[in-house]
Amino acid sequence: MSFRHLRNSRVSRLFLISFIFFFTYFPGLVFSAVVTLSSIEIFTTHEWLRATPTVYFRCSGDNKTLLPDVKKKHVLYVFKGEESWQPLTEFIGRKCKRCGFYEEDSILSDDIFDEWELCPSDFTAPDGNYVHFKEKEFNATLLCPECLPFTNVTISAPEDNHKEKGMHTGVIILLTILVSTVVVVGAVGGYKYWQKRKREQDQARFLKLFEEGDDLEDELGLGTMI
Repeated sequence: MSFRHLRNSRVSRLFLISFIFFFTYFPGLVFSAVVTLSSIEIFTTHEWLRATPTVYFRCSGDNKTLLPDVKKKHVLYVFKGEESWQPLTEFIGRKCKRCGFYEEDSILSDDIFDEWELCPSDFTAPDGNYVHFKEKEFNATLLCPECLPFTNVTISAPEDNHKEKGMHTGVIILLTILVSTVVVVGAVGGYKYWQKRKREQDQARFLKLFEEGDDLEDELGLGTMI
């Protein structure tokens, strides 16, 4: 085993330990979750020149998501989340997004049903639902089951629970540091032991060659001739 291979193996173990620790005990820091539209009912339309409205959803930084089935007001449209235009958006990280439902306008700027800050922590229902209602505009239900673990992390707990969790986290961090130290020390010690054994084997082979050379000289009588 070469030194480079041993070093790479040691680094891989440390990386694996750090990766498991990070995503096990801090799951809310980095996550990805998609948001789909479960249902929507619009109560009005803003465009007078079109027989049917062109309704779409958009978050800041995202593209438009057209809702081709939403054509009439006072009709409840229900979706499975598997439609070709789904999902509405995707959360990457902990930040909220500025989102809204809009209606395209053929002359002026697009009309706004409503704009608001959409956050992963909004999806607090048991099944990951979030209902957004705007009076005289629309009523929509959004779905994000993947947001539930994040929501559970952000829900406040009693002070005693915070203390217990803080102590528990401190113990885990300490144990992780100890394990990492043991792994590093064990790897270094193993490499040094391997070097020592290699030197001993090389010396043994070297002495054996000399001994075999002496025996050969004795058999040929070279020692007596010299």
